[in-house]
Amino acid sequence: MRTIKGPAIFLAQFAGDDAPFNTLDGIAAWAASLGFKGVQIPSWDGRLFDLARAAESRAYCEDVQATLAKHGLALTELSTHLQGQLVAVHPAYDAAFDGFAAPEVRGNPAARQEWATQQMRLAAKASRNLGLNAHATFSGALAWPFVYPWPQRPQGLVETAFGELARRWRPLLDAFDEAGVDVCYEIHPGEDLHDGASFEMFLDAVGNHPRANILYDPSHFVLQALDHVAFLDIYRERIRMFHVKDAEFRPTGRVGVYGGFQPWVDRAGRFRSLGDGQVDFKAVFSKLAAFGFEGWAVLEWECCLKHPEDGAREGARFIADHIIRVTDKAFDDFASSGADEAANRRMLGLAP
Repeated sequence: MRTIKGPAIFLAQFAGDDAPFNTLDGIAAWAASLGFKGVQIPSWDGRLFDLARAAESRAYCEDVQATLAKHGLALTELSTHLQGQLVAVHPAYDAAFDGFAAPEVRGNPAARQEWATQQMRLAAKASRNLGLNAHATFSGALAWPFVYPWPQRPQGLVETAFGELARRWRPLLDAFDEAGVDVCYEIHPGEDLHDGASFEMFLDAVGNHPRANILYDPSHFVLQALDHVAFLDIYRERIRMFHVKDAEFRPTGRVGVYGGFQPWVDRAGRFRSLGDGQVDFKAVFSKLAAFGFEGWAVLEWECCLKHPEDGAREGARFIADHIIRVTDKAFDDFASSGADEAANRRMLGLAP
């Protein structure tokens, strides 16, 4: 068993052009004032972080850590969700995802993919220089447009997609292995790795690579009507990162899992601030503590109703209240008989 570290906060949804959210120092001071003990940094946001400098300069990494330490914060992980998405993009999503890339490669899918691949390699080096052992990202998707089996998928289509996805990611997994860092894919609709079965297909395709692991976010499983607590039992050995995010799924006579093309506020499945949804966080935190999860409990705030600053303030307390300080002794130690092997054998009716 292990006490989970936290609370921490993913800064992506809070970074902005206005103070205090436009500099690492400013947003760190804000996060610390709410009670957070760690931050997860989006590596693409130049207002907060320079990925290329971090990959090249240990001095810059020391400056980043010193800025956080000044406010009593630790760096939990870096994120490359946007860059990882671009490692594999189906042509149907070229225009939608082009804005994630550097301006000089937009409109050129091959150049964009190469840029994303290089970003991932920089992230491996930066994570090593920062002394991190896990990294958050997306897998990207080639098969996602075919997630529903109509029209009928041609035989071998999915296998070809996962084979290509593995071909693109295997060298990157090796690069992270050299850096001593786990790649934690957020299991997320819109990615080819969107549930347990699809993660297993990818894991098979990359030869069970030891660095191919999971960022566990139960909110995405609520929206899929997937058992988010049972998922922990099945994939406990691969779960190396934890986003604490809530969601609710309330199907009606009009909308269900697919949402009917409605805006978030009108969908049956909606992300909610912590405590406002249906995730069984008592069970989640209990299982992670019992399993000896070594990572951080990181708030990722997404809610279609509540103001983000309120969600962050409430979220820090919510996580702190759910972290279980694990016991260092058994509750029934007071009743121990102190028996030895000879006594055990007598109790069992066995010869001495």
